[in-house]
Amino acid sequence: MAGWAGPVELANAEATEALGAALAARLVPTTLLLLEGPLGAGKTTLVRGVVGGLGGDPKEVCSPTFTLQAVYPVPAGRIRRLHHLDLYRLRGLPRAPWEELGIVESLEDPAGVTAIEWPEEWPWLAEAGQWVLRVQLSLFGEGRRASVVWLTAPPHEPGTGGSAELSA
Repeated sequence: MAGWAGPVELANAEATEALGAALAARLVPTTLLLLEGPLGAGKTTLVRGVVGGLGGDPKEVCSPTFTLQAVYPVPAGRIRRLHHLDLYRLRGLPRAPWEELGIVESLEDPAGVTAIEWPEEWPWLAEAGQWVLRVQLSLFGEGRRASVVWLTAPPHEPGTGGSAELSA
């Protein structure tokens, strides 16, 4: 995934889902996806694409803002589940209650991938996963823009801090 020259422009929701599907092909179990961006930037739409790219049903994906967490089964080999968390409502909470909420368990699932929306307030999350991929989404004109970078890359990737070369 090295060689990224700049952000990808995503014209619509379909392009955002396509980017998610492209990312899915690069994931390994225990990967943590940190999804950053304002309301309406496409974080949940990107998760739909990841779930579809892993062989799950993207129509099942909805924002877990009120439930905090959703788990989607995926039949993609070593990855069996995608944990989808939305931390928007947890802003201001200390780290301590996270274990009771099951968030730590999701991060440690050996057959899972975890996608977290709104991780910005908890910088320790960047070190919580074995492999960490940050996706920054922003609104851009009529569409969106995405920037993707491995903070901690799995062995099949060229290294950490390398930006992703993906097209949607």
